[in-house]
Amino acid sequence: MIDMKLEVIVIPVADVDKATEFYRKIGWRQDVTPPFVVQFTPHGSACSVQFGTNLTTAAPGSAQRTYLIVSDVAAARDELIAAGVEVSDIFHLGPNGPEGGPDPEHRTYRSFASFSDPDGNSWLLQEITTRLPGRIDSGVTSFGSTSDLASAFRRAEAAHGEHEKRTGQRDANWPDWYAEYMAAEQSGAALPQ
Repeated sequence: MIDMKLEVIVIPVADVDKATEFYRKIGWRQDVTPPFVVQFTPHGSACSVQFGTNLTTAAPGSAQRTYLIVSDVAAARDELIAAGVEVSDIFHLGPNGPEGGPDPEHRTYRSFASFSDPDGNSWLLQEITTRLPGRIDSGVTSFGSTSDLASAFRRAEAAHGEHEKRTGQRDANWPDWYAEYMAAEQSGAALPQ
Protein backbone atom coordinates (compact mmCIF):
# COMPACT_ATOMS: atom_id res chain seq x y z
CA MET A 1 0.00 0.00 0.00
CA ILE A 2 1.16 3.52 -0.78
CA ASP A 3 1.40 5.82 2.26
CA MET A 4 -1.35 8.44 2.34
CA LYS A 5 -0.81 11.19 4.85
CA LEU A 6 -3.52 13.65 5.79
CA GLU A 7 -1.65 16.91 5.47
CA VAL A 8 -4.15 19.73 4.86
CA ILE A 9 -7.83 20.36 5.51
CA VAL A 10 -9.71 23.33 4.08
CA ILE A 11 -11.96 25.31 6.40
CA PRO A 12 -14.59 27.72 5.11
CA VAL A 13 -14.30 31.34 6.26
CA ALA A 14 -16.12 34.54 5.31
CA ASP A 15 -13.34 37.02 6.10
CA VAL A 16 -9.82 35.79 5.27
CA ASP A 17 -8.12 38.67 7.13
CA LYS A 18 -10.17 38.11 10.31
CA ALA A 19 -9.48 34.35 10.21
CA THR A 20 -5.76 35.01 9.63
CA GLU A 21 -5.67 37.28 12.67
CA PHE A 22 -7.44 34.65 14.81
CA TYR A 23 -5.17 31.71 13.93
CA ARG A 24 -2.08 33.87 14.30
CA LYS A 25 -3.37 35.00 17.73
CA ILE A 26 -3.71 31.42 18.98
CA GLY A 27 -0.10 30.72 18.04
CA TRP A 28 -0.44 28.51 15.00
CA ARG A 29 2.45 28.78 12.54
CA GLN A 30 1.59 30.64 9.34
CA ASP A 31 3.15 28.74 6.45
CA VAL A 32 4.43 30.08 3.13
CA THR A 33 1.79 29.50 0.44
CA PRO A 34 0.69 30.80 -2.96
CA PRO A 35 -0.96 34.26 -2.76
CA PHE A 36 -4.57 33.00 -2.81
CA VAL A 37 -4.12 30.48 0.05
CA VAL A 38 -3.60 31.04 3.77
CA GLN A 39 -2.24 28.06 5.67
CA PHE A 40 -1.68 27.56 9.40
CA THR A 41 -0.24 24.59 11.24
CA PRO A 42 -1.06 23.92 14.90
CA HIS A 43 1.99 23.52 17.15
CA GLY A 44 3.24 19.92 16.93
CA SER A 45 0.86 18.92 14.12
CA ALA A 46 1.70 17.23 10.83
CA CYS A 47 -1.62 18.45 9.39
CA SER A 48 -2.37 22.07 8.47
CA VAL A 49 -5.52 24.07 7.77
CA GLN A 50 -6.04 26.25 4.71
CA PHE A 51 -8.55 28.91 3.88
CA GLY A 52 -8.89 31.61 1.31
CA THR A 53 -11.19 33.10 -1.28
CA ASN A 54 -12.86 30.46 -3.46
CA LEU A 55 -11.06 27.47 -1.88
CA THR A 56 -14.31 25.74 -0.96
CA THR A 57 -18.02 26.04 -1.65
CA ALA A 58 -18.85 25.06 1.93
CA ALA A 59 -20.63 27.67 4.02
CA PRO A 60 -18.40 29.67 6.39
CA GLY A 61 -18.45 28.09 9.82
CA SER A 62 -19.61 24.68 8.62
CA ALA A 63 -16.45 22.82 9.69
CA GLN A 64 -17.56 21.39 13.01
CA ARG A 65 -15.85 19.48 15.80
CA THR A 66 -12.48 19.06 14.11
CA TYR A 67 -10.30 17.27 16.65
CA LEU A 68 -7.09 18.77 18.02
CA ILE A 69 -5.26 16.14 20.06
CA VAL A 70 -3.45 17.40 23.17
CA SER A 71 -1.54 15.67 25.95
CA ASP A 72 -2.95 18.03 28.61
CA VAL A 73 -6.41 19.49 27.93
CA ALA A 74 -6.27 21.87 30.92
CA ALA A 75 -2.94 23.37 29.80
CA ALA A 76 -4.16 23.70 26.19
CA ARG A 77 -7.36 25.38 27.40
CA ASP A 78 -5.35 27.79 29.57
CA GLU A 79 -3.11 28.75 26.62
CA LEU A 80 -6.12 29.52 24.43
CA ILE A 81 -7.78 31.59 27.16
CA ALA A 82 -4.51 33.51 27.65
CA ALA A 83 -4.64 34.29 23.90
CA GLY A 84 -8.12 35.78 24.35
CA VAL A 85 -10.14 32.85 22.98
CA GLU A 86 -13.46 31.82 24.50
CA VAL A 87 -13.10 28.12 25.39
CA SER A 88 -15.71 25.81 26.89
CA ASP A 89 -15.25 24.29 30.31
CA ILE A 90 -13.52 20.92 30.30
CA PHE A 91 -15.98 18.05 30.01
CA HIS A 92 -15.86 14.28 29.70
CA LEU A 93 -18.05 11.63 28.20
CA GLY A 94 -20.05 9.78 30.82
CA PRO A 95 -22.54 6.94 30.39
CA ASN A 96 -25.31 9.42 29.56
CA GLY A 97 -23.29 11.81 27.40
CA PRO A 98 -21.17 14.88 28.20
CA GLU A 99 -20.58 15.66 31.89
CA GLY A 100 -18.76 18.58 33.51
CA GLY A 101 -15.08 18.38 34.41
CA PRO A 102 -12.30 16.12 33.21
CA ASP A 103 -12.73 12.37 33.26
CA PRO A 104 -12.69 11.45 37.00
CA GLU A 105 -10.16 8.66 36.36
CA HIS A 106 -8.12 10.77 33.89
CA ARG A 107 -8.46 8.08 31.24
CA THR A 108 -7.10 8.80 27.80
CA TYR A 109 -9.54 9.84 25.01
CA ARG A 110 -12.14 10.97 27.60
CA SER A 111 -11.57 14.67 28.42
CA PHE A 112 -12.46 17.55 26.08
CA ALA A 113 -12.87 21.30 25.65
CA SER A 114 -14.05 23.22 22.59
CA PHE A 115 -13.66 26.59 20.93
CA SER A 116 -14.64 28.24 17.65
CA ASP A 117 -13.02 30.61 15.21
CA PRO A 118 -14.73 33.92 14.26
CA ASP A 119 -16.80 32.16 11.55
CA GLY A 120 -18.05 29.44 13.90
CA ASN A 121 -15.80 26.61 12.69
CA SER A 122 -15.48 24.56 15.87
CA TRP A 123 -12.47 22.76 17.28
CA LEU A 124 -12.57 20.00 19.86
CA LEU A 125 -9.55 19.57 22.12
CA GLN A 126 -9.24 15.89 23.09
CA GLU A 127 -6.74 14.73 25.71
CA ILE A 128 -4.86 11.61 24.66
CA THR A 129 -2.02 10.32 26.80
CA THR A 130 -2.02 6.63 25.82
CA ARG A 131 -2.99 5.41 22.36
CA LEU A 132 -5.20 2.43 21.72
CA PRO A 133 -3.28 -0.48 20.15
CA GLY A 134 -2.82 -0.28 16.39
CA ARG A 135 -3.40 3.46 16.10
CA ILE A 136 0.27 4.37 15.90
CA ASP A 137 3.09 2.34 14.30
CA SER A 138 4.58 0.52 17.29
CA GLY A 139 8.04 0.60 15.70
CA VAL A 140 8.14 4.40 15.61
CA THR A 141 8.22 6.68 18.63
CA SER A 142 8.09 10.43 18.13
CA PHE A 143 6.72 13.46 19.87
CA GLY A 144 5.25 16.44 18.04
CA SER A 145 6.56 19.03 20.46
CA THR A 146 8.74 19.53 23.50
CA SER A 147 5.62 19.98 25.64
CA ASP A 148 4.29 16.56 24.52
CA LEU A 149 7.66 14.99 25.33
CA ALA A 150 7.79 16.72 28.73
CA SER A 151 4.26 15.48 29.54
CA ALA A 152 5.30 11.94 28.59
CA PHE A 153 8.31 12.22 30.91
CA ARG A 154 6.04 13.34 33.76
CA ARG A 155 3.69 10.38 33.26
CA ALA A 156 6.66 8.00 33.04
CA GLU A 157 8.12 9.49 36.23
CA ALA A 158 4.86 8.94 38.12
CA ALA A 159 4.52 5.37 36.81
CA HIS A 160 8.18 4.65 37.60
CA GLY A 161 7.62 5.84 41.17
CA GLU A 162 4.85 3.23 41.47
CA HIS A 163 7.18 0.64 39.90
CA GLU A 164 9.85 1.34 42.55
CA LYS A 165 7.22 1.11 45.33
CA ARG A 166 6.13 -2.31 44.01
CA THR A 167 9.70 -3.62 43.76
CA GLY A 168 10.76 -2.02 47.05
CA GLN A 169 14.05 -0.79 45.63
CA ARG A 170 15.60 1.99 43.60
CA ASP A 171 15.78 1.19 39.89
CA ALA A 172 19.23 2.27 38.67
CA ASN A 173 18.18 1.43 35.10
CA TRP A 174 15.40 4.03 35.12
CA PRO A 175 16.33 5.57 31.70
CA ASP A 176 15.59 2.27 29.94
CA TRP A 177 12.38 1.85 31.95
CA TYR A 178 11.25 5.39 31.05
CA ALA A 179 12.02 4.80 27.35
CA GLU A 180 10.11 1.50 27.33
CA TYR A 181 7.16 3.11 29.13
CA MET A 182 7.00 6.16 26.84
CA ALA A 183 7.24 4.09 23.65
CA ALA A 184 4.59 1.61 24.88
CA GLU A 185 2.26 4.42 25.98
CA GLN A 186 2.49 6.09 22.59
CA SER A 187 1.89 2.92 20.58
CA GLY A 188 -0.80 1.44 22.83
CA ALA A 189 1.34 -1.59 23.79
CA ALA A 190 1.29 -3.11 27.28
CA LEU A 191 2.93 -0.75 29.77
CA PRO A 192 5.89 -2.04 31.79
CA GLN A 193 5.21 -2.83 35.43
